[in-house]
Amino acid sequence: MSSFSAFVSVAQEMQTVRDLCDRAPAGLRKDAARLHLGDAEKAVTEHRDADCLRSLSAAVAALE
Repeated sequence: MSSFSAFVSVAQEMQTVRDLCDRAPAGLRKDAARLHLGDAEKAVTEHRDADCLRSLSAAVAALE
């Protein structure tokens, strides 16, 4: 059951970051965040949750 909870957490974090990227104004920061989001999506399809979360954190940092 804990692996399911971890999956939900990663999925929720992915959706949150997608929403942040969608609402961000166009520009270099949004472009950088989109690159990190793409890396996160690739990592999640390869079942590398830790890498996914790192990429999501980098995406959020790029938007700040």
